[in-house]
Amino acid sequence: MEDIEVFRYCFSSTSSMSSVAASYAVASLGKTLVVVGLLIAGLGLVMMLGLPLFRLPGDFYVKRGNISFYFPLATSIILSIILTLLLTLFRR
Repeated sequence: MEDIEVFRYCFSSTSSMSSVAASYAVASLGKTLVVVGLLIAGLGLVMMLGLPLFRLPGDFYVKRGNISFYFPLATSIILSIILTLLLTLFRR
């Protein structure tokens, strides 16, 4: 069963799930919250160290007159790889 479905069944008024399934839903939600918290803390640490998080060498920035254009190509690729790895780990 999907995590969200388990969570809905656990906390609905007509719940017919066992206590094992309910504890699985709560544990799964807890793990997700811990990982999200660690990601936010890691992002904050990287920003405090002054690393150029969103100004990588592969990002395009063009300014002509009063018009500016920013396209974060390298940042998008790196974020895509990181999210793919994280989601692959959680699906196992």
